[in-house]
Amino acid sequence: MFKKAIMTAAAAAAMAVGILSATAVNAADKEVNFGIISTESTSSLKAQWQPFLGAMEKGTGLKINAFFAPDYAGVIEAMRFDKVQVAWFGNKSAMEAVKRSNGEIFAQSVDANGNPGYWSLLIAHKDSKINTLDDLLKCDGTLDFGIGDPNSTSGFLVPTTYVFAKNNVTPAKCFKTVRSANHQANALAAANKLVDVATNNTENMRRLEESNPTEFAKLKIIWKSPLIPSDPLVWRKDLDQDIKNRLYTFIMTYGRTGSVEEVKTARDILAALQWAPFRPSSDAQLFPIRILAINKDILKIKNDTKWSDAEKATKVAELEAQAAEITMLTESVPNM
Repeated sequence: MFKKAIMTAAAAAAMAVGILSATAVNAADKEVNFGIISTESTSSLKAQWQPFLGAMEKGTGLKINAFFAPDYAGVIEAMRFDKVQVAWFGNKSAMEAVKRSNGEIFAQSVDANGNPGYWSLLIAHKDSKINTLDDLLKCDGTLDFGIGDPNSTSGFLVPTTYVFAKNNVTPAKCFKTVRSANHQANALAAANKLVDVATNNTENMRRLEESNPTEFAKLKIIWKSPLIPSDPLVWRKDLDQDIKNRLYTFIMTYGRTGSVEEVKTARDILAALQWAPFRPSSDAQLFPIRILAINKDILKIKNDTKWSDAEKATKVAELEAQAAEITMLTESVPNM
């Protein structure tokens, strides 16, 4: 009987060890595909992001795989089909991910220099005769224009709203050519006179100044937008809760906790991405971007000659009601 009890205890211990081992293996086997929007070339993005993703892998115990696509839509669609579970987006692409890809904002980046956000820019070669929006919007069909990805906040939504829709200008009718590219490609195209004017933003220009000062010195800014909220991190709503907990703990403590050396290393890695430690956020961060998108649609409808006055009034009233509803939400729901 005693011998049987010993054997039973041994078997129970072995089973317990087996369960613990299986749990450890299952934890180690958890993978997250982290999407990175194509603001620059994939090679540049890999170099910038790998130290941070490596720290995330170490800090969470998860296997973190970087996911790149040739355009913003590639990351949005990858999240939609659960090929990407977490991603760095701009606000416009985050809005699409929340709407179409079961996404949810959980964190917001913070500018390394303390800026409350960033700004969209229009840039030209420093020797160009184009110095103002009036120069750009003569619309004589002689200029080549470089615009951003259709899901880019600073490269597309903001200039489309504040420059083109506001001035009743259709880029395809205004310029000789309109070429779509990422921020890095647009900056280099303007610096080398392959386009006359291109969209960009203050973050990417700062990176260009550090990585390629020769090309940066060839450029000038001809327009700067109103402030844009800092970029969010988004995860799928249905992501495993344990994975969410690990990611959230890592993101919110990274660069804040640990030894002096650990904090410094983390801050240096974040600084390479032009960030300071993250802060919590939610989908409410998108309120101003949603209003901006609605205002762009309103301006487009008002300037569209294919609509009758009655049709315009009806559609504009619908959109204004949507904007008013979001505005009311901004007064009761924190957006950061």
